[in-house]
Amino acid sequence: MEGIGLSVGYGGTNVLDNVDLAIPTGEITILIGPNGCGKSTLLKTMARILTPSKGSVLLDGKAIHRLDTKSVAAKLGLLPQGPIAPEGLTVRELVAQGRFPHQTLLRQWTRADEDAVNGAMDIAGITDFADRSVDTLSGGQRQRCWVAMVLAQETDLILLDEPTTFLDLKVQVDLMDLLAGLAHQRGRTLVIVLHELSLAAAYADHLVMMKDGQIVATGTPDDIFTAARLKEVFDLEAKVLRDPDSGRMVCVPSGTRMRSVAPVTAR
Repeated sequence: MEGIGLSVGYGGTNVLDNVDLAIPTGEITILIGPNGCGKSTLLKTMARILTPSKGSVLLDGKAIHRLDTKSVAAKLGLLPQGPIAPEGLTVRELVAQGRFPHQTLLRQWTRADEDAVNGAMDIAGITDFADRSVDTLSGGQRQRCWVAMVLAQETDLILLDEPTTFLDLKVQVDLMDLLAGLAHQRGRTLVIVLHELSLAAAYADHLVMMKDGQIVATGTPDDIFTAARLKEVFDLEAKVLRDPDSGRMVCVPSGTRMRSVAPVTAR
C-alpha cells in the first residue's frame, strides 16, 4: 500500500498536505504525533473512508478510491477508533461480521466461513466466551473481539486506529503482543495509530512521526525515536532509554514541573 501526494481536509481546511507514505509489507507501521496532526485522517484516507482532494492511495497498484467497497474489504481490514457492537450481540456473531466481504447472492455461509471465524477467535484468545454477549465483557476482551472480527476477513493488510485507548497498561501490552504476532508470525501487514509513545517505539518495525499534517520522519525506532525528535514533534522534554532486558526503547518525560518537585525521603 502507498499514499502519493495526499492532501485531505474538512470544510475547506487541509489536515494533510501533500503527504507520501509507503507501507512495508509484512511489518508493523505505527503512526505517532500530537493530537490533531492528521494521524487518523491519514489512516482513514488509506482505508478509503476519506477521499483526498489531491493525490491517490494505491492498493496492489490500483487506486483504492476507484475500487468498490467489497473489493477493498476483501483486501483490507479496518478497526476504527471506539467501535460499538449492537446490544445483545454475541462474540461469535460479531466476529462473523468479518465474513461479509466473502458473501454473495450465490455464495452464502459455508464451512470455510465457519473455519475462518473459529480460527480468528482462537488467535485472538476469545474462544472461551464465544457465546457471551459482547457488552458483558471487559474493555480488553471487547477489543480482542473486534480484532478477531477483522482477522475473520482474512486480509493481508489491517489498519487500526488507536486500538489501545482506554485500556490498562497490562491489557495494552497483551494486545500489542497479539498484533505483533500477526505480523511477525503470520505475515500480516499492520498500520496502527498510537498515542502511547513507548509502546510505539517498542512494537514498530517502521515508525512514522507526524506534525501539522506533515510526515516529519520515518524509519526504524532506532533511527528516529530520539530525544531531539520528541522535542521537535511533541515539544516534549524527555530522555530515550533502552531497556537492558528487552532492548526496547522507552520514553521518560523530564519536564520542568517534574524536575521542580523535591524528592521525598523516608523517615
